[in-house]
Amino acid sequence: MLRLAGARLLDDRDYPAVRAALASDPVGSCMVSARVEAAGLDPWRLGGELWAADSRPVRYGRLSGLCFAGPNLIPLRGNSSALRSFADRALRRARTCSSLVGPAEQVLGLWDELETEWGPAREVREDQPLMALDGSPRVPADPRVRAVRPDELDRYLPAAVAMFVEEVGVDPRSGDGGASYRARVGELISGGRAFARFEGGEVVFKAEIGAMSAGVGQIQGVWVHPDRRGSGLGTAGTAAVVNRLVHGLGRTASLYVNAFNAPALAAYRRIGFEQVGQYATVLF
Repeated sequence: MLRLAGARLLDDRDYPAVRAALASDPVGSCMVSARVEAAGLDPWRLGGELWAADSRPVRYGRLSGLCFAGPNLIPLRGNSSALRSFADRALRRARTCSSLVGPAEQVLGLWDELETEWGPAREVREDQPLMALDGSPRVPADPRVRAVRPDELDRYLPAAVAMFVEEVGVDPRSGDGGASYRARVGELISGGRAFARFEGGEVVFKAEIGAMSAGVGQIQGVWVHPDRRGSGLGTAGTAAVVNRLVHGLGRTASLYVNAFNAPALAAYRRIGFEQVGQYATVLF
């Protein structure tokens, strides 16, 4: 049986081809684009590796396959042959990523190659509409949603933990007592990318701008206090974050949502988001 040589680690010679590949799908590639724009292709600065299925640098042509391997494994493009080469490289070492995430066709195809060694997954979310909005929201924004101040971290953190547990199914404080998660949330706050509505000192709505490339910002961690759900806080609060992204930061607002979360999907559509792709996530 023929064994593939495996994916190639990209370097600075590949930078033009990488940028062209990312620019071809700015919404779908936002998570990777944000890293590449800030750090280039050096693995240490990038916080991971970029792999290609091509056997040699592609200076002016199109990369036939592209995958980021870091805290998450993110296959952005590639046919079945490319996905097999990514799997081959991934299986040369122990799994360190917490999930596979990205365009559904690539994620599910790569998981087919990895499941025998890496499975079973804790959960496979096969249908996650990828949505975008590059104009004003269609609903009024909540004027009480604002950027969280650094001195409000301790009041904001319980809501962030509650959101994470609900969405991912694990407590982000496990392992190190929450130090790493607290630091990540603190970075979002200090960067002006965490937003909340406080009532009586308690968070009743929260959301964050996670990955942010030159043209796209990805909204994440949308959460409404259980006692206030169904009151419109999530819709109006998300609209406020969209305004910040589109009009304040000059980016297209994007997000992805589980298709089974009908209330959230309906709310995003009311705001004006339109589906531009399909993501999938494999959680470990």
